[in-house]
Amino acid sequence: MAGTDRTQVAAEAATRGPAIILVRPQLGENIGAAARAMLNFGLTEMRIVKPRGGWPSKSARAMASGADIVLDRARVFATFEEATADLQRVLATTARPRGMVKRVIAPAAAAKQARRADAAGEKLGILFGPERTGLTNDEVAIADAAITIPSNPSYASFNLAQAVLLIGYEWFRAGPMPKSPASAKAERAVATPATRAAILHLFHHLEDELDRGGFLKPPEKRPRMVRNIRNIFTRAHLTDQEVRTLRGVIVGLVGRPPIPKRPRSKVTSP
Repeated sequence: MAGTDRTQVAAEAATRGPAIILVRPQLGENIGAAARAMLNFGLTEMRIVKPRGGWPSKSARAMASGADIVLDRARVFATFEEATADLQRVLATTARPRGMVKRVIAPAAAAKQARRADAAGEKLGILFGPERTGLTNDEVAIADAAITIPSNPSYASFNLAQAVLLIGYEWFRAGPMPKSPASAKAERAVATPATRAAILHLFHHLEDELDRGGFLKPPEKRPRMVRNIRNIFTRAHLTDQEVRTLRGVIVGLVGRPPIPKRPRSKVTSP
């Protein structure tokens, strides 16, 4: 179904909205189709984590059907952590239960949350995993909530572009939630949500001290313990000040500054 007004593309590109983050997408064609789905609903910020076919991609450009502005602005990241570092809210799409305490919401509720964040000047991102396997448990654990699309329980199989299209549609349908600049500024001054980078630094600080104290044992249980601890904090929607306070609490308890930053081993999902 075609109905593109090229004169309106630049105007649509000015629309704010959530960052669409494609984690380890497998095919350039799927990236292009996702870009097309995004622009249909005024979303233009695409972030790509470690695309399997490399970047830039001719097949993505061909499949985008004119959604070039999305691909031209797309940013590629080497890691999931780098792609989410500046975000204050993160939602993760998933099609299956994860065996963790994580708030699960439908696309319509996710869209309303994204609109509220947008109106408050907060940066929100939505994660989409690889086409074949989806996001890992560790990636879902870092999100504030999980989005599940209601579907046939015996066949919940969406391709990447379909999932992006459904989320984009709900975002567009939710409409703007206007808020006066003064009100939004006052809210941010009182409680600025912490960025994902600040929260990850808190996690690393806490986990380093728990390792030194012998809490995260035995080794085979460590990944699940770490995910459970991270889920506790992501459910709290921590502010910048709260993160600083918690890091101060850790320093106060152990009586030493944080361990210098070092490369971290991957927490492997079961």
